[in-house]
Amino acid sequence: MRLSLSRRAGAFAGVAAVLLVLSTVIFWPDGTPRVPPGATPDSLTVRPCTFDTEAGARPADCGTLVVAENRANPASNLIALPVIRIRATAQPTGEPIFRLGGGPGLSNMDFPEAARLTDHHDVVLVGYRGVDGSRRLDCPEVTSALQSSEGMTGPDALPVTSRAFGQCANRLRRSGVDLTGYSVVQRVEDMESARKALGYPRIDLVSSSAGTRTAMVYGWRHPEALLRSAMISVNPPGHLFWDPRTTDSQFAQYAELCRADAACAAKTPDLAAAIRDAVATMPPSWGPLAIKNTNVRILSQYAMHYNGGGSAPSNAPTAIDAYLDGGPGAMWAMSVLADLALPTSTVWGEFASFSMIDAPATQQYYAQGGDPGSILGNASTDFLWGGPAGFSTAWPDSPDNAEYRTVRPSSVETLLVGGELDFSTPPVNATKELLPALSRGQQVILPGLGHTNDFWEHRPEAGEHLLTTFFDTGRVDSSQFDRRPVDFDAVPLSMPTIAGLLVGVTTGGALLGLLVLGLLVRKRLRRGAPGRRASRWIRALIVIPLGLAGWFLGVLFAWTLAPGWFIAGPTVVVPGAGLLIGLGAYLARSTTRSGSRFGGAAATVAGALVGAWLAALAGTGLVLPAVAIVGAALGANLVLALSGRRRHVEMAAPAAAG
Repeated sequence: MRLSLSRRAGAFAGVAAVLLVLSTVIFWPDGTPRVPPGATPDSLTVRPCTFDTEAGARPADCGTLVVAENRANPASNLIALPVIRIRATAQPTGEPIFRLGGGPGLSNMDFPEAARLTDHHDVVLVGYRGVDGSRRLDCPEVTSALQSSEGMTGPDALPVTSRAFGQCANRLRRSGVDLTGYSVVQRVEDMESARKALGYPRIDLVSSSAGTRTAMVYGWRHPEALLRSAMISVNPPGHLFWDPRTTDSQFAQYAELCRADAACAAKTPDLAAAIRDAVATMPPSWGPLAIKNTNVRILSQYAMHYNGGGSAPSNAPTAIDAYLDGGPGAMWAMSVLADLALPTSTVWGEFASFSMIDAPATQQYYAQGGDPGSILGNASTDFLWGGPAGFSTAWPDSPDNAEYRTVRPSSVETLLVGGELDFSTPPVNATKELLPALSRGQQVILPGLGHTNDFWEHRPEAGEHLLTTFFDTGRVDSSQFDRRPVDFDAVPLSMPTIAGLLVGVTTGGALLGLLVLGLLVRKRLRRGAPGRRASRWIRALIVIPLGLAGWFLGVLFAWTLAPGWFIAGPTVVVPGAGLLIGLGAYLARSTTRSGSRFGGAAATVAGALVGAWLAALAGTGLVLPAVAIVGAALGANLVLALSGRRRHVEMAAPAAAG
């Protein structure tokens, strides 16, 4: 009896230890910078470190920059931002290159291409406030609204998303966040604080996409601090939304390329017209599986940004293939991928704060009627802004923005780089609106390329030569670039294939889990309870197949009957995973001595459901199913361990009395 009690106590302690480890993993402090005690505004502390680039780890200095949340407020709180300086590998060194990544709402600390610029230049990364710093402007309200819709920009979804932005803004302000401090101007001043703290008299800038707007404002505010500025995928003022007219002109370019490509031309005489017809006649479902029309349109816009193979399957050839050859299955796959990727693709609070600089331009676009009847319609701009009554009406606008909503003259040496087929930031905008205001500006339009990723992916040596020559001498030499033809057949993983994989894996996983549960029932009926050691092994081995099966059953239900449910949300994951893991753990228990079989099974399932739900509270996105499955297993086994301990205590009491 003592041995049995000892084993039960050991099992209980094991479950408790796993719970402790899981809690530690979930709540362990992350790498978010903190304001050091006694820190003052614009102070910087650094230490030696390394930075991982595409060419391997490079020596660097890592530090924390402390700045005011709002420099216009003398009583402002302090926030901390990460700073990394990747050191130049050779002497002499020129001006350091500060990198300004795109977004908005994306980190500025991930730059594997830095190694291409460090031969004679330090490369400096300063974290973006609201994303990389001690205060992150997450908006789970917005993410949840987008995930819980039957189409992210459908007529019923837009008001919900707009309210979610308002709720997020109110919550952040109640917590003490000054949202007007998260403007482009304040970001520029963060870079200036880092420049001065690192002791650099002048710097160069390399920026991309939305980051080019920061570079423009930097040049307007502090021209004396800059030597040269290279902007890739340029976004002039007033263009933080996608004008459908411009998008249609980009489709027209692809249509011309399709006519010149034998394989593409054999599929359609007019690519733009074929896509327009496919969008207009998109079916509401693929068999029993619901297709979310606006999701497909939004994902199409994002996919058309790039045509390089490195961006597949989210690239133009894959999207075009889906419209020409994919059928309803391809549309459904795009609908699902949009649900999985887009709601969590940005930090929505920082996105809103940064984008408010273009709120008047966007409101004017909607006031003039918005979409004129384009191929993809308003869906993509509605996704960014929440429609005409979106976050621009609910999010506070910073006073900093007023001066920088139109192009201003600049004497900074500037190189504008654009991809001929860029759907996100068409180079024509920079040509017409920004270049005339640059007294020392030059522009290169690269044939056959799309948005920023295509620049870094295609001919890396050519891009490195273009940038380093410009930074070192001011000359522009794009001679190493060639025209990259769009390979319409380069579709390594087509949308119909993705659709088949999604359905096959989900259905197969659900059936496998039900088979495992059936085998457990059969074994229990034929052979009785397993031994203690066998029970422990069985309960460990069934967690993954039963947990996934329970989740997949919820996914199939959502895809067919509840399209407004997010497939990786607690409502979909917890019930099935908790039920199947709880039943499996009960069937694999090592004893047959229990009171009511129904009561024991119900208690075990309840424990699994509670464990799954509690664990799910700590997870987001595709991490949530994993932690929920672990939580369900821990909850079920904890109930079994406690009930076994109680039975042994009850059995020991009469023996002691005798």
